[in-house]
Amino acid sequence: MSRRLVAHLDMDAFYASVELLHRPFLRGLPVVVGGRRRQPLEADPEDLSTWPRLRDYVGRGVATTASYEARALGVHSAMGLMKAAALAPDAILLPADFEEYRRMSHRFKEAVAEIAPVIEDRGIDEIYIDLTDVPGAFDATPDDRLAGARALGQRLQQAVRNATGLSCSLGVTPNKLLSKLCSDLDKPGGVTVLDMDDIAARIWPLPPGRINGIGPKAREKLEQAGIRSIGELAAVEPAWLIAKFGKSTGAWMHEAAHGRDERPVVTHRDPKSVSRETTFERDLHARLDRDTLGGIFTGLCEKVAADLARHGLVGRTIGLKLRFDDFRTVTRDHSLDAYTADAGTIRWAAGQCLKRIELTRRIRLLGVRVGTLAANDAIPAEPRPARGRGSPESLPLFEDLD
Repeated sequence: MSRRLVAHLDMDAFYASVELLHRPFLRGLPVVVGGRRRQPLEADPEDLSTWPRLRDYVGRGVATTASYEARALGVHSAMGLMKAAALAPDAILLPADFEEYRRMSHRFKEAVAEIAPVIEDRGIDEIYIDLTDVPGAFDATPDDRLAGARALGQRLQQAVRNATGLSCSLGVTPNKLLSKLCSDLDKPGGVTVLDMDDIAARIWPLPPGRINGIGPKAREKLEQAGIRSIGELAAVEPAWLIAKFGKSTGAWMHEAAHGRDERPVVTHRDPKSVSRETTFERDLHARLDRDTLGGIFTGLCEKVAADLARHGLVGRTIGLKLRFDDFRTVTRDHSLDAYTADAGTIRWAAGQCLKRIELTRRIRLLGVRVGTLAANDAIPAEPRPARGRGSPESLPLFEDLD
């Protein structure tokens, strides 16, 4: 077996599973998580008819996730809830509780770290784990050359279940690319282990789109060329791929099809920016909904400031993002003379960005971003920009519209 062992751990239908953990009486039913938790659910656990159904939803929200029963009906994450309602009208609709999801995410990662501390965090519900130096990883038996890797994967899976009560799936292979692919092969609750010798049998029959990084456009091009499996992709001359997809992408596709990936497990990654954004339930008018927009805008700036403080960061480039009712997206940046993590300064600078956008259409999405980041303790003390002083609430929004 390769002397490198990497696991990709992916929680099974994470948000839905957390909700079902607290509501076991909904297990076995199609459940969709989407929208926001504005007030406690007032539903009777003994009377399922009192629970909100997808058919009654009206709005533009999207599904955050769905239980496997709902997925069997065609519902998937990022699908519009109105479209999901047409596919699964009787599905239970639960609002998302991100605070609880973050708490459970922290818990499962802590459980994994007690066994294998070299972890690359890839989001709230997935991680890469370097198992190379974990004792027993390369143990083998006469009947199973991958026995140690398999046992270690099952041990990690059980640790997650003991800590959270939740199920996860793992791919355990010599590299990140294969492990990411394999963690999805035996969901839910699977542990898929393979070595480079297994690629032809387990990986090559799969469609190229199963490789993380081969998107819809690339899949279409490959389909048009008659390439319908990873094995067929592996058989293509690298020169053809380079001519078709460019030097970098073509060469990468050739390596990926053969299961080759030398990327390390990265335990720390410096963020390039910190941002918050929200999509409104209805399109908002810059003048008629000025107070509503102002409150949302202030909240976004305060959340970004809190995120910066939590990570010990400051930034100098403040960005604003607007998406209009025709789905056109506009972004603007404003550079400050000094680093900041102050909500009032962020809001003032984002307001300067706003002045450079023509607000003739209703607004669908609003976002605030802080970039050009640095560690707070690495920046010498500098005076805050004078025009950024004041509480966020005291700073006007859309002030030039009256």
